[in-house]
Amino acid sequence: MLSINDINKSFITDIGTVKKVFQNLSLKIENGDFVSVIGSNGAGKSTLLDSIAGNLTLDSGSIDIDGMEITNIPRHKRGGFISKVYQNPSSGTAPSMTVFENLSMADNKGKRFGFSSGLNRKRKEYYKQILGELGLGMENQLDTEVGALSGGQRQCLALIMATLNSPDILLLDEHTAALDPGTSKIIMEKTKDIVEKNRILTLMITHNLQDAIKYGNRLIMLHNGSVIFDIKGEDKKKLTTEKLLKIFNNRDLYLKDSDLFSA
Repeated sequence: MLSINDINKSFITDIGTVKKVFQNLSLKIENGDFVSVIGSNGAGKSTLLDSIAGNLTLDSGSIDIDGMEITNIPRHKRGGFISKVYQNPSSGTAPSMTVFENLSMADNKGKRFGFSSGLNRKRKEYYKQILGELGLGMENQLDTEVGALSGGQRQCLALIMATLNSPDILLLDEHTAALDPGTSKIIMEKTKDIVEKNRILTLMITHNLQDAIKYGNRLIMLHNGSVIFDIKGEDKKKLTTEKLLKIFNNRDLYLKDSDLFSA
């Protein structure tokens, strides 16, 4: 279980004022949950993922994984059990290295190895297999430099690298936002398959309300650093885009009287 306990986080703006993102935010997510995270710009979505990944330091509060507090564990050590896929695939891949070298590097994450010994030549057929399942022809591009791939291919590679060793937590920060609809669907279906097969606790930021409803077993909406809407299981399956859009467009009103949106 991921437990976020009374966390507080503020930033100093460019004009010197204090912006409070989180004020005593608490959230619990069960192992195996696939959670869509939606909200307007500035709602705290990326700050939430960065807090879990260790990309920033909290002002106060704590974060636990299965009872182990990770609040003060450095980011590079959290990388042993937390993986993140960014909107920009260059943030999760090495463009000057080949597809094979990138996969070997991800496969050996957290292990001590020299570069040549870290190339998993015995795993090459396995890499071809998982790349072939994407249907993008990448199984024939193991020796191609990643920088020469299309944006969609690179993002598919970033997803596979992030999940190759089944992390405890997977963080997806708008990982399909920059892709065309066809490639986006391929990546979303692959994400669903990987997460469900390996029961990886996953948080996915998305601005696509249809994807937020279709994928995962839970959906939360953030507004001004607070969770104002939280739905899961069978109730989430009954959620419509129209109702979700109504809540999204009237967030302040929903905070005052959620019964207005029950119909």
